Amino acid sequence: MHCGSEAVYERFDAPLRRFVRSRVPDPAAAEDVLQEVYLRVHARIHTLRDCARLPGWVFQIARNAVADHHRARRPAGELPESLPAPPDPCEDDVLCELAAGLAPMVEVLPRKDREALGPMLAEGLTQEELAGRLGLTLSGAKSRVQRARERLKRMLLECCHFELDRFGHPIGYEERCPCCAACPPDPTRPVGRG
Repeated sequence: MHCGSEAVYERFDAPLRRFVRSRVPDPAAAEDVLQEVYLRVHARIHTLRDCARLPGWVFQIARNAVADHHRARRPAGELPESLPAPPDPCEDDVLCELAAGLAPMVEVLPRKDREALGPMLAEGLTQEELAGRLGLTLSGAKSRVQRARERLKRMLLECCHFELDRFGHPIGYEERCPCCAACPPDPTRPVGRG
C-alpha cells in the first residue's frame, strides 16, 4: 500500500468528505476543515511508519481537525456585570481548622523545611518559583518540599487522630494533645515509616 499524500486523496476523499460533513453542518466550513485535513496529512505523512495504519491515522487527523474547528468557533461570551462570589474555601470546617493549625507547626520545623513550606503555604508559590528563590534546581526544590511535607504530616498524625472518608480526605479529627503549637512532636526525627 502506498502512503503518499496523493494516495490519501484518491483513496479517502469521499469517506473523508462524508465524515467531516456529518460533523460540520455548514458546507463551506466543512470544506475548510477538509482542506485543513489534507494540509496536515501532507505535512506529516513522512512520520507514518506503517502504511497499514494509514486509515486510522488519516481519520484521527480528521477528528482532530473537526474538534479544532468547533473549539475555535466556541463563542467567548461576555461577562455579566456582576459575577457570583467564589465558593468559600473554608466551607469544610475540618479542613479550615486543620489549616489554621499548620502555621505554628511549620514554625517548629527545621530551617530548611520552613524555607520550603512557608512560602508555598503563605504566598502560594509554585515549586518552580520556590526553586528560583532558594537557588535550587526544580528537582532539588521538589525533594525539599516533599521531605518537609512528610515531616509536617508525621507531626499532624502524632498530634491528632483523623477520621478519613473513602478517598482519604479528613472528615473529622480528635486532638491527642491540648494544642498542636504548645506541644509539637519532635520534627527532627528522621522521616520514614515506623
